[in-house]
This record gives sequence, structure tokens and C-alpha cells, in this order.
Amino acid sequence: MRWVSCVVAGLFAIAPSAVAHRTLPADTAQPVNITVNLDQAIGAYKPIYAWFGYDESNFTTMHDGRALMKELHDLSPVPVTIRAHHLLTSGSGVPELKWSSTGVYSEDEHGKPVYNFTLLDGIFDAYRDAGVRPMVELGFMPKDLAADVPGRSEAYQVHYPASTISGRSNNPPKDYVKWGELCRTVTEHLVQRYGRDTVQQWYFEVWNEPDIDYWHGSPQDYFKLYDYAVAGVRAALPNAIVGGPATTGPRSDEAYAFLKGFLDHVRDDRSAADGKTIPLQFISFHAKGQPVIQNGEVTMGIRSELRDVDRGFSLIASYPQFKALPIILSEADPEGCAACSSKVNPANNYRNGTLYPAYTAAAYKRLFDLADKHGVNLISMLSWSFEFENRDSFEGFRDLSTNGVDKPILNFFRMAAKMSGTRVSATSSAEVALDKALADGVRGNSDIAAMATRDSHSAATMLWNYNDAAASTTTASIQLTIAQLPSAVHAVRVTEYRIDSTHSNAYTVWQQLGSPAYPTPDQLRKLKSIDGLQSMGPAHRVAVKNATLTMNVSLPAQSVSLFLFDW
Repeated sequence: MRWVSCVVAGLFAIAPSAVAHRTLPADTAQPVNITVNLDQAIGAYKPIYAWFGYDESNFTTMHDGRALMKELHDLSPVPVTIRAHHLLTSGSGVPELKWSSTGVYSEDEHGKPVYNFTLLDGIFDAYRDAGVRPMVELGFMPKDLAADVPGRSEAYQVHYPASTISGRSNNPPKDYVKWGELCRTVTEHLVQRYGRDTVQQWYFEVWNEPDIDYWHGSPQDYFKLYDYAVAGVRAALPNAIVGGPATTGPRSDEAYAFLKGFLDHVRDDRSAADGKTIPLQFISFHAKGQPVIQNGEVTMGIRSELRDVDRGFSLIASYPQFKALPIILSEADPEGCAACSSKVNPANNYRNGTLYPAYTAAAYKRLFDLADKHGVNLISMLSWSFEFENRDSFEGFRDLSTNGVDKPILNFFRMAAKMSGTRVSATSSAEVALDKALADGVRGNSDIAAMATRDSHSAATMLWNYNDAAASTTTASIQLTIAQLPSAVHAVRVTEYRIDSTHSNAYTVWQQLGSPAYPTPDQLRKLKSIDGLQSMGPAHRVAVKNATLTMNVSLPAQSVSLFLFDW
């Protein structure tokens, strides 16, 4: 067991009489210091957590999808943004794993476009009703608009578990002018239905991962697709927020080259659609970890996600004209396939428990650190996770809830949403340094660390005990000191929220119930009764002396705590 001391400086220096004690295990090891300095500002706390996405856009209008969207709205004090694939794909609207459709576009026997907004309106109406904002991903190619690609003869739709991105739905358009008009018509319809001021706040992103088989064309073909798409969008909404290219992780040389080629195109070329300057209001790319199975246990690969971000930020920062643009990590996750359950890959069972939120906490702070390092404008860490309707409970999908029951990962985002104001210094002698995390991940010693924020009359400190190895059992015995509180404050109200095996964790309760694939109504009520964040007892007041507060905390392996301090 390791002893971790957390000092939050900037609040107060504390005397022994002002220390709040918890009972610690007898085998507590030497202390490790974590210092949070409330007077040492780092930068703004941007709500990068408030973004979510999924492949199956038709889940939006289903029972559990609607319920989850309302939960996402309610967890955050700022607007939540939702990104979904297949908004333009042809079909009847019946979802499958990694597939959905709206049938918005078809052509008559004369090749004239025919629009049917019924399914698309249902999706966007559901967003409106839940109070969330859509990120309008312009994809994929309608069946009647898809070009023939030499050397490819796949069907329009390819069903999972075959490669769902290999079909004609990912072909370039046979007519780029018609593609641009499709984007204009859809945007115009959204403006008419939801109002210009409302749609003006939405982000329009062109396609998804065009550097891999999501796009059956060359980079130059994608650049042309982008030009016509954004010209169409802006013909209907001149100040629309448009961007891309939503490439895969730029730690890959191929993805890096594609992202660089796109930025060069926007900087150096004129639009293929209208000969004008090419609009770009945000830059998007993806970042993914890379877990492996070792000795029958999953070992996460946080370094891969961090390397994607580090290299992508470095590239963007090298363009003076683009460095200040908003950056949207429009997928940022521990690995790639949300729809691949633990029935397909047993390693994915980690998504049910506390390893997933502990990983996300460790990554979360470092995304802010990397944005600070490169001086770029990160606004989104979009979690590609939603829900999978009518599947076995806790089947191991990368989702936020299962049959209407919240998973521990959803409670991480609830924690992040309770932080606000200014990020302040939070250092730990048990933290894995950023450079080491980039080089090696979190192997060997666990990452026992913190991030903190301060507002006018409150502060928040998130602590985590994370290791890439799922089998880690190191408990951290933490001495948490909050320093340099306002001099007039003599006591603060303290609330601790926890995600561990017995708090904010329906998965362990489900296991105790016998792991039912489809819980009975009584079992479901019990599972849902623990939805949301759980606290470690009631809020209590702790004395402050000399502007410092110190607490002892025992934090199990692969767990996360959030302390709120109010005065």
C-alpha cells in the first residue's frame, strides 16, 4: 500500500487540530505528497467533458436513448453536444451495430433529388426535446449519390461483424455539385425547423475518419468533398461553424500526413466548389488508447491516446493561422470499437467497472496539460459512448448506460461537471510525469494524482488511483492538504464523491444479483436506485487554520474521488 499526501496550496496552512482523520489500513506505507495551490492559476477550466457520440444515430429516438440524453443534459451546467454517424445514410431507420440511416436523400428516375426529412427530423427533435445540441456530422453517402469506385464492388450496406465501413455508403459522390446541394438543403431545413440562432451554435463536421476505409477515395477527393460540403452549408447559413477533417489518431504517420495535407489545402488552395477561401472554424481529429491482454488481464494503453493528442496539437500549433482555432477531439477513448462487446473481445469487460473512469480521469488532466504545453485551444474531449438498445446488461460495450442502468463511467462525467472556474496547480510526488506517460503509459507505479479548480466561493479536487494494468491492487493512503484558502475562512463544508467497487457502481451490484442478462423489474429498480454519484457520507464542516486544510483519504486501486469545498 502507498501513502499519498495531497496538498492543495493556495487555501490555507493547517494545524494538527484542523486535520480531519479517516481510519486507514494498518499497513499504510510512507506518505506521498499531493499539493493543490489555490492561488496558483493554470488556466480556464473548459467543459471539454460535455461531448458524446455514437455510431447508431437511430438509437437517439429509442426509449433508453431518449432517457440517456436527458441524463446527459442534466449532468452538465453547460450545453451538452452530441455527435452521431449516418445522418445522411440511406435506409429505413432500423439500427444495427455500427449502422443507422435516415433515408433523407434519394433520386427519382430522372436523377432529380428527392428529400424525406421524417427520420432526420425525429433525431433532431429528440435532441431538442432533451435540451442537447447536435454536432452535425455530414455523412455518409446516400445510396443514389454514391459513385462507383474502381476495384470495389461491395453492397451499399455491409453488416457487422463484417467491416461495416467497406460498403458503398463510404464512397465519394458521383456528382460533387449534388453533394454540395444536399448539404445546403439539409442545413436550410435545419434552420427553418429549429431557427437560425439555434443552428448557428452547432458545429458542422465533414465526414468521419477519411484517412482510413471510412472514405473510399484519395485525400484530394476528401478535400473536394469538404469544399463542396462547407460551401453548401454556408450557402444556407453564412456564418455556420464548419470544420474537420475528423481523422484518426495522428501518432500514425498516415493520419498525421492526412491532417497536415488538409491544413495545407485550407491554407494554400481555393475552394473547388466556388473558388473562394476555404472556411475552417474548428479542427477535429481522434485520439485512442490501445489496450492489450497480458496474462489473461487487460492492460490499458493510455500512452497511445496521449501520443495522438501530443502529435496532433504539435502539428496544429505549427500553423500560426490555425493555432487559435477550437480543437475538437471528436472521438477520445481508451480504444476504437464501441460496438465490439466483451462477447467479441473479453478484454472489453473493463468498460463495465472502475478501470474505465480511472483511465478517463488520468487522461482528462493530461489533455489539459497537453493543450497548455502547445498553447492550443482545446474545447472538446468527445467520448464515443452512448447506449446499445435491447442488449444483454453489462455486455461490455463502450457505453454510458446498459438497459437504462448507469455505468460507473457516466459518473466520471458527473464529477467533471461539478468542477468549475479556474484550473489551479495540483502536484503529486506519486504522479506519473507527462513525458513518462507519453513514453511508457502508466506501468509499474500507479498514477496517484489530482487536478483542481477554484471558483469564487468554492474549490474542487479530483483524485484518482490509476494503473494501466487492470490487476493493480495498490491502495493509496492520501493526506490531502488544501492550502491558501481565503484568510477570512475558518471552516469549509466538504463533500466527497467516489467511484469505486462500492460507490457509484451498479456493475458490482448487478454481479451480486447473479449477473442477469435481463434483470427482473425488482432487480432493475434496485440497480437504478444507485444511479448517479454517491458520496462518502454526508457533507461536513472542517476547520481551517492559517488558510490550510488537511484530510486523510484511503483511495483504492482504479478509483476516482471528487472533493468539493464550499465556504
